[in-house]
Amino acid sequence: MPSFLPYSRREWLAQAGCGFGLLALADLLAAQDGERAANPYAVRSPHFVPKAKRVIFLYMPGGPSHVDLFDPKPELTRRNRQPLPIPRPRLERTRTGNLLASPWQFSQHGQSGTAVSQLLPNVARCVDDLCVIRSLHVDNINHSGAALQMCTGDQAFSRPSMGSWLVYGLGTENQNLPGFVVICPAPVFQGAQLWSSSFLHSAYQGTLVRDLNNPIANLQNPNANPTDQRAHLDALLHLNEMHRRERIIDSPLEARIASFELAFRMQREAPEAFDLSRETAQTHRLYGIGQGPTDMFGRQCLMARRLVERGVRFVHVFDAPENNAWDHHGGLRERLPSRCAAVDQPIAALLTDLKARGLLDDTLVLWGGEFGRTPTAEGNNGREHHPFGFTMWLAGGGIKGGMTYGATDEFGWHAVENKVHVHDLHATILHLLGFDHTRLTFRYGGRNYRLTDVHGHVVHDLLA
Repeated sequence: MPSFLPYSRREWLAQAGCGFGLLALADLLAAQDGERAANPYAVRSPHFVPKAKRVIFLYMPGGPSHVDLFDPKPELTRRNRQPLPIPRPRLERTRTGNLLASPWQFSQHGQSGTAVSQLLPNVARCVDDLCVIRSLHVDNINHSGAALQMCTGDQAFSRPSMGSWLVYGLGTENQNLPGFVVICPAPVFQGAQLWSSSFLHSAYQGTLVRDLNNPIANLQNPNANPTDQRAHLDALLHLNEMHRRERIIDSPLEARIASFELAFRMQREAPEAFDLSRETAQTHRLYGIGQGPTDMFGRQCLMARRLVERGVRFVHVFDAPENNAWDHHGGLRERLPSRCAAVDQPIAALLTDLKARGLLDDTLVLWGGEFGRTPTAEGNNGREHHPFGFTMWLAGGGIKGGMTYGATDEFGWHAVENKVHVHDLHATILHLLGFDHTRLTFRYGGRNYRLTDVHGHVVHDLLA
């Protein structure tokens, strides 16, 4: 359908000689489009009763090392500095050296006895709430492709992000705040593509928070009071609606109209939602705020809790004090403890706080990066990218806590037991939120698209 014609969809079909059935369908689609355009955040029902209502994705860009954190390998320790005795995959970036044992000790924790590295003592105390998946795998060995696949389901093309799909499917519980917020203090590989809405309505893209002290820039208008702003917006809305009625579909214009209205509503609620000073000193201490290395990520995690508490549907939290902070090609013995020290207390605080407030039951928390790191050494003190088998964990939101699922081989190289592809992970997340992942679709360019593309299976063993 030519987008440049100044006709409505129905008028275009009528002039093309279409029959009554197609005209009726056009009326139905126009009504649906108009409803979503007028209120893209309206709460919508999922396919079935959900176990989770919202998601917090704690994303460690660069790829945390599974064999140093959640996947202990005694054989790796026994054969330290020996050659890898199994065939290497053809997909390699650089030829790494011999096996490299983890420099850190693992011990079992909780009633479940889940093994966790000494680098994460606070998270270790929460293991009975965690489902640790040790058999994740993705299809791309580079940050750009693997990060895209983890966040959007596709490793090559711009596709809607996980958060965008969720707000498209469910809307959001608070009409005065964005449905999808991204807390990312520094640039990361692929950047905005990781929280883009792509061909979905532009209103579903993530709202980026870069400056934690000024989360939403230019929110207040110092030159007009709320009454005058409302009058200005009403006049602008009238003009935009006149302009929109003369066009077939104009998603950017519809998103612009919606964004003006949302920004006005946010003036009332967003300042309070993002204001961490309203929390008690005890809560600040719990998250490690004002305590050196934990301050930044502690503030990010506390902000995430405040947002989901107020009805935000999806919060994507990047541990990004620098680009790809977990990309330890070198300096592993120095840099990995530093990153763990920065996030360990805040993550445990978030889980503890959500649980104490009764929010963990229907809030799904996801932790991980785009891939893991090789069990072999890069240089003398580093590990390469590793998409063949790595660890992520989930908590809350209908997940069976206190368990590990899947396994890599004795060296931590390949996922070999109960393998979980990223498409399976996405299918499972959508299932917990009440969706059949094969039915949450959007038609674009002549075909139906979905987060899991044409793949993915729900991993029922993970569900409580």
